[in-house]
Amino acid sequence: MRNVAQGPIAWRSELWGSPLRALATVLLLGLLAWAGFHAFEWGVVHAVFRPDADACRAVQHGACWGVVAEKWRPMLFGRFPYEEQWRPAVAVVVLSAVTVLSAWPRSWRWWLAPLWGVALLLFVGLMHGGVAGLSTVPTSRWGGLPLTIGLAVVGLALAFPLALLLAMGRRSEWPVVRTLSASYIELVRGVPLISVLFMASFLLPLLWPAGWQPDVLVRVLMGLTLFVAAYLAEIIRGGLQAVPRGQTEVAMALGFGRWPVQRDIVLPQALRLVVPALTNSVVGTLKDTSLVTVVGLFELTGALGLALGGDPVWRPFYLEGYLFVAAVYWLLCFGLSRYSVWLERRLGTSSA
Repeated sequence: MRNVAQGPIAWRSELWGSPLRALATVLLLGLLAWAGFHAFEWGVVHAVFRPDADACRAVQHGACWGVVAEKWRPMLFGRFPYEEQWRPAVAVVVLSAVTVLSAWPRSWRWWLAPLWGVALLLFVGLMHGGVAGLSTVPTSRWGGLPLTIGLAVVGLALAFPLALLLAMGRRSEWPVVRTLSASYIELVRGVPLISVLFMASFLLPLLWPAGWQPDVLVRVLMGLTLFVAAYLAEIIRGGLQAVPRGQTEVAMALGFGRWPVQRDIVLPQALRLVVPALTNSVVGTLKDTSLVTVVGLFELTGALGLALGGDPVWRPFYLEGYLFVAAVYWLLCFGLSRYSVWLERRLGTSSA
């Protein structure tokens, strides 16, 4: 109650506490009002919302949101066959629903793992087809929002167990395990993701036996998983180091084994402490999926290029298309951010 009462007073002091601060506040508010007025005028007042390219070209100082109305399907689903685009839409809903359910602490039970298995099988079945009378769609034609969410969710799901092993391995008492874990983490963190994707796409096939080459999407997913795992491992290791060593020593003295101590005492506290850092890594991974365009996979931003690049009628309106894609990314990232705040409060780790 005390913090709530002090909030408005603190804001007034920061914004109007002195003549200089008041002047800066007035100038800033004036700048924001000017920018907001022109943005509203461009994006709403003079904007064209219907899919009419001639009307868009006739408007000199207004946005053409008609490009979104005309091209939203290729923007969201890429080159997936037009008449079959209900399949990626349902696949995204299934994967998103399981992800949201997994974010609820009360659902952290044994049945969550098999549920994820079913959801992933449904996702792949709907996207690839070849079952239940669905036509086969090669991964080269997957794209848009389903590919973005699929790469991010599956990549993170595969990377987290590996990151957990690497974090614990780097703190191991065995020198060989500790050295191998640290070497892997430092090696992967020392190269950019785009180079990992290039190696996974073009170099990795040279190492496979002749006549058997994994799909490019599988190779990219492998590279993304290995890359993300190195960053998650350092985040988890920071949480492990934050747990007082005395708790481990007391548990061991009471007769707990080494693994039960880690599983039941250390890891729950460590993961609870690094929720903000984990959320930051998840958001970064979601946005980093846009890099797969360089190896021929067209996720959300790549699908935008396909939708407008080959159409001279709508090609001039890239700005509105990028704003639409940016809004989709913002909604996803903002949702993750708010979930992080809620989870911190739920677990009792928020400092607010």
